[in-house]
Amino acid sequence: MVKLIAAADNDQASNIDIRDNNALKQSEHSGLITVYLAYAEEAKLQHYLTIQVSQGATLYEALAQAGWLSQFDELATWCEQVADMTTPTAKRWHVGVYAQKQPLNYQLQPFDRIEVYRSLSADPMSQRKSKSRG
Repeated sequence: MVKLIAAADNDQASNIDIRDNNALKQSEHSGLITVYLAYAEEAKLQHYLTIQVSQGATLYEALAQAGWLSQFDELATWCEQVADMTTPTAKRWHVGVYAQKQPLNYQLQPFDRIEVYRSLSADPMSQRKSKSRG
């Protein structure tokens, strides 16, 4: 069983259906865009959030606005360490948009899905090889 945690602050969050053109037009006129955040803190503990951020907001600003930098100390520490990096490094990078690693200054687009990646305890290829050997 997987525990899903969905948080929504009525002032910041909104469930906007991508197909709902009226909602999209309202967001555009208000200068806000909707983005989604996802974080699998552990294999069985996942966090999902939908928030509205101002147009032109960065990935870092969305993480801060969502409260995830205060909620997840490890994420906040990592953000401080890589704040000045403009090119994501393969093994050190912990955030992305739609499975593409992005720098913290990445400018968000409407309906982007921000993903926070956790460090793996073991290499998946090694695990599969071990299982196949039996």
